[in-house]
Amino acid sequence: MKKNRKLVILSAVLSAMMLFSVACSSGDTEGNGDGSVDIGIVLPTKDEPRWVQDETRFKEALADTDYSVEILFSQGSSAKEKENVESLLTKGIKVLIICPHDGDAAAAAAEAAAAEGVKVISYDRLITGTDAVDYYVTFDSVAVGAAQGQYLIDKASGKDNPLYLYAGAATDNNAFLFFEGAWSVLQPKVKDGTFVIKNSPEAVALQDKAELTRDEMSKIIGQITTNWDFNEAKNKAESHLTAASAADKGDVFILAPNDGTARSIADTFATDTDVTSFVVTGQDAEKASVQYIIDGKQSMTVFKDVRTLVKDSIDMAVSILKGETPGTTGAYDNKNKEVPAKQTEVITVDQENVKAALIDSGYYEASEFTGLE
Repeated sequence: MKKNRKLVILSAVLSAMMLFSVACSSGDTEGNGDGSVDIGIVLPTKDEPRWVQDETRFKEALADTDYSVEILFSQGSSAKEKENVESLLTKGIKVLIICPHDGDAAAAAAEAAAAEGVKVISYDRLITGTDAVDYYVTFDSVAVGAAQGQYLIDKASGKDNPLYLYAGAATDNNAFLFFEGAWSVLQPKVKDGTFVIKNSPEAVALQDKAELTRDEMSKIIGQITTNWDFNEAKNKAESHLTAASAADKGDVFILAPNDGTARSIADTFATDTDVTSFVVTGQDAEKASVQYIIDGKQSMTVFKDVRTLVKDSIDMAVSILKGETPGTTGAYDNKNKEVPAKQTEVITVDQENVKAALIDSGYYEASEFTGLE
């Protein structure tokens, strides 16, 4: 009986150690001596290269500060996101930097933080429908979409060019801003016959309208959403190509919302024998898409230098911790208030400037790619 009791106790100790190990691996923590944390960071998911990249940049940016930080991932779940925020609040964070999975749903997490006197910085994506957001650090999302649309225009010639539209998730405010920017430059070229929309009846019905309401954009995005998901983008592209006639293909132009979906859509269009060529957009300058651009399989990406975005958010957090007012360059309406914001510029990257923009700038190493000249 004594041996059995010892085995039970040993088993319980080992189980507790395993649980502790798992708990520690769920986030990246650099706490104070008392176990408290100054800055809590919550990112959407580890399943997309973009957010893993952001995590790395945050670690680099915080390496030279005296402030403690913990980084957690919500894995595409608003419930997990709120749970992460509540966990950080128990550790005494003073500033929360959060990139919401769902802008509206994240309001509850922001309000929980505000109730504890924690300042909330919405990172890259805007938290909507609440006054519990203090600041917003973002790229100029409308400019991103405009850059994508303009690239398609610059590569087009003649009339009746088939245009396929795709968008991000309807739960992401940025998806609307990206589409707004793209529509602002593409719509005149649809109206004059340069492009013919092939995969969205809602967009066709509104093609004579230069400025769309939120509800009108929502109707279009509902038809062309990828939900930022590679497989959903692939399935949607396959469905559109199956429904299209050979006359709807040929030399096509594709508005893809980001790099992950761009690769899926590009791979799908590349397998259709009726597609003779395609120009496809992207954003985020993910490594895999940079290689696709070098190889001629993706046309462009909008480079959003995460180093700058991270630096802006950390500078803002440090200002708050010092009792100072952070500098801002504008404001965004989150359906409840005008949120003071700091904006970062974006750069269009294709084969012609990929080396100068991404390698010579030190963002990536040349050794990470093949075929660079």
